[in-house]
Amino acid sequence: MSRLDRFLPVWIGAAMVAGLLLGRWVPGIADALDAVTISSVSLPIALGLLVMMYPVLAKVRYDELGSVTRDWRTLGLSLVLNWLIGPALMFTLAWLLLSDLPEYRTGLIIVGLARCIAMVIIWNDLACGDREAAAILVALNSVFQVVAFGFLGWFYLEALPRWLGLSTTGLDVSAWEIAASVVVFLGIPLVAGFLTRRVGERARGRDWYETRFLPRIGPWALYGLLFTIVVLFALQGDEITNNPLAVARIALPLLAYFAVMWTAGMVLARAAGLGYARSTTLAFTAAGNNFELAIAVAIAVFGVTSGQALAGVVGPLIEVPVLVGLVYVSLWARRFFPDTREPEGKP
Repeated sequence: MSRLDRFLPVWIGAAMVAGLLLGRWVPGIADALDAVTISSVSLPIALGLLVMMYPVLAKVRYDELGSVTRDWRTLGLSLVLNWLIGPALMFTLAWLLLSDLPEYRTGLIIVGLARCIAMVIIWNDLACGDREAAAILVALNSVFQVVAFGFLGWFYLEALPRWLGLSTTGLDVSAWEIAASVVVFLGIPLVAGFLTRRVGERARGRDWYETRFLPRIGPWALYGLLFTIVVLFALQGDEITNNPLAVARIALPLLAYFAVMWTAGMVLARAAGLGYARSTTLAFTAAGNNFELAIAVAIAVFGVTSGQALAGVVGPLIEVPVLVGLVYVSLWARRFFPDTREPEGKP
């Protein structure tokens, strides 16, 4: 591992602290960073996400995607974990642990509905997951996000609570807004990564592309990640530091959610006979969430100072360090996957 990879938890911790301090101590920085938005997301965050995702998607061997699309175990388990188990688990945890805090509860349910399409690519790559499978599953999540987010929001915030005799909340969100988010944060880096590999391999060959070019652009994925974390926490640092008790209450169900979803992904994939690389990809795509979309929806529907928005903001505060820790757990768990005929991720 490079020095950047080896000390990643240190860099991420420093980025989170720097962002929180900037948001707390520099007057007006949050307003300045949020002055221009792309698909309801701050422009600096949008740029950070694009820089973060491009190098990883440029590493994908697009000519090998066919083996993933033919593997119905991988696709089926991903759909079940992401669109049946994930939202239901977050709904259950939110009601069990935040029954007296309806705003935070609603915010967490929205987080559970927003399946990951961005940062999971980084965690998967660091854990030596299957890049080709990650590209397919992220694309699959994107399609279902556009189609299913609004319906699931109605089901988990209105229909199901009503059937169970619980209080209800409305969620008015446009499918077009979600589609725009998917196009920007997945479509642009995906097309750029595909074209880069296609042109690079045709011009200089695969060996040059993977041994000379990719190592040069690879570190930019983590630079983009660290930049995104600084900006994200600078935008919301004041709210987080002013509400430590709220952060603690919201953190508990999130911790349980990430642990259960990651473990379920690994265990179910191993039981289905998948090797380490693809099992890891399933686990991280199941555990990660699209916090950009969740925050944007919460702010648009309930307001920037709402408890729902705060719950969305706390999401990455907990998700980032937990999933970094799970990268190391994944690498340790390789010993339980003796049959690894699948791609092992990083060269």
